[in-house]
Amino acid sequence: MLQHRLSTLTVPALGLGCMGMSDLYGPGDDAESVATVHHALDRGVTLLDTADMYGPFTNERLIGRAIADRRDEVVLATKFGVERLPDGTMKGINGRPDYVRSACDASLRRLGVDHIDLYYQHRIDPQVPVEETWGALSELVAAGKVRHLGISEAAPTTVRRAHAVHPITAGQYEYSLFSRGIEAEHLPVLRELGIGLVAYSPMGRGLLTGTVTSPGQFPEGDVRRLAPRFQEASLVTNLTLVERLRTLAATVEATPAQLALAWLLHQGTDIVPIPGTRRRGHLDENLRAAALPLTDDLVRTVAQTVAADAVVGERYDPARMATLNL
Repeated sequence: MLQHRLSTLTVPALGLGCMGMSDLYGPGDDAESVATVHHALDRGVTLLDTADMYGPFTNERLIGRAIADRRDEVVLATKFGVERLPDGTMKGINGRPDYVRSACDASLRRLGVDHIDLYYQHRIDPQVPVEETWGALSELVAAGKVRHLGISEAAPTTVRRAHAVHPITAGQYEYSLFSRGIEAEHLPVLRELGIGLVAYSPMGRGLLTGTVTSPGQFPEGDVRRLAPRFQEASLVTNLTLVERLRTLAATVEATPAQLALAWLLHQGTDIVPIPGTRRRGHLDENLRAAALPLTDDLVRTVAQTVAADAVVGERYDPARMATLNL
């Protein structure tokens, strides 16, 4: 596996997003998910990404069980800040220092580990100065409970403020051919400060795989049921873009998902996509993208084929969009 750099942290060029194993994309299969984690580690995909809110709480427990006898192989990333009740009810965003400390301790217990390699502030609490949140995070680093700190979906000015309190290792943002809004302002700030980018949903929440055909295919509990990008009027246009990508991918004997992922990997060695999957076969398909040879001309053609302004619809419903870029 190729290695990329998130600031001072060296990780594989591809990580594994674990959210869908437990939440937001319909029912999961714990046995297959654990097998997928083991298969990922066997293939050198050692960056595992979870969060306390996934499930809620069940995804951390699942990942903890999966890595129980392989902890030393794993770069373990989790998140705090989106507060949920055990029944799944969203309480809101919480960045209070006392909550930071209690959330970290709870994650350590669920994961069954004595430290977290990369701990993210999942969303920014507009009611708490980010300096206060990051002061508590820096204490966790000093205590040895956390090795590196990350921030997710934060505005560039907020990134600068947090970084001034404690160095940020990684910023996690949605980034794919279908979600390129960070290219103008966010990515330049991350690179100026020496912060790596972890790209979640690099397959456009399944759109770029070519398997999405209708908004009616999503089961109850699937977050895409409410996302404007997946509604009928928008989906027709977006699927046209996928078909253009499929035609281009065929010229290099790849799937549209593999070409989209290979394009993202070519955006820089400071970028680490974390495609989410809960099946071993899909993991192997993603790994083949890392070996796909792309010329500079093809990289440019891919970006032109799925132009940044051609995608229709927001990536989240309005309530979730309101929590971004704070």
